Amino acid sequence: MKVAFAGTPEFARVALEAILAAGFEAPLVLTQPDRPSGRGQKLRASPVKQLAVDHGIPVHQPERLRDPATHAPLIQAAPDLLVVAAYGLILPQVVLDIPRLGCLNIHASLLPRWRGAAPIQRAIEAGDRETGVTIMRMEAGLDTGPMLLGESLPIAEDDSTATLHDKLAVLGGRLIVRALQNIGTLVPTPQPAEGVTYANKIDKSEAPLDFRRPAAELARRIRAFDPFPGATAAVGETTVKVWHARAEAGSGQPGTVLASNAAGIVVACGEGALRLTELQKPGGRRVPVSDFLHGFMLAAGARFETPGG
Repeated sequence: MKVAFAGTPEFARVALEAILAAGFEAPLVLTQPDRPSGRGQKLRASPVKQLAVDHGIPVHQPERLRDPATHAPLIQAAPDLLVVAAYGLILPQVVLDIPRLGCLNIHASLLPRWRGAAPIQRAIEAGDRETGVTIMRMEAGLDTGPMLLGESLPIAEDDSTATLHDKLAVLGGRLIVRALQNIGTLVPTPQPAEGVTYANKIDKSEAPLDFRRPAAELARRIRAFDPFPGATAAVGETTVKVWHARAEAGSGQPGTVLASNAAGIVVACGEGALRLTELQKPGGRRVPVSDFLHGFMLAAGARFETPGG
């Protein structure tokens, strides 16, 4: 069976690697165009493209798939199936109709919860106890297709998007191989109408921490925004990134530093307090709070600014 693949980031690369390791032939890989990256803003190939090139697989990188001319490489590849994982482009119905056996999507949530662009981040932010991966048949709607396989995964109390991503990527690779190996016997199950939620794309404007919110909510947001965009907090004219924190008991004017030492910077919130334990200064790197305080004096009574406050 010939399996074309469409994906871009590391999550998709893991899936493609699993498909190739299982012995499936990939006649074509679609991925996003090379993008500027790093301080030098040099063009960098996506993780999926790098893997495809390593395996000698033809790569197609259209900016979008609206123009019929961009469909030609997929038509010529004549795949039996197209597997899609975090591709980043909308596939029009005419593209979905090209593979003989249709298109499968690897989605990092237990559908119908968290359809959309950021299911891993939104699951952590919402305080979900579990998430998972769903393999579904693709249709024109946003993650609305019938489900073929699904498996749940607990969300650990210390999971960030980075750590949960890696677990789900491995699970996705395992499930898509199982789906491909059993494609003739799997029975599609329509998604239930109840329990639908949407995982909107993460925006940098969400990064500032509002200390008027409950500490537990802010701790989840910090984990959800690691590695992108990182949660931020402003002290005077300086904006720092907060990479790790935990909620605990405490009270005071929201944003006020209640304690500051090598064990953490404790900040009063609308409910409880937040102990910040890993931070990053502008132009610096992520460091434990003990190192952060060496060059950034922050005593009890100092205040973190609140957006709009």
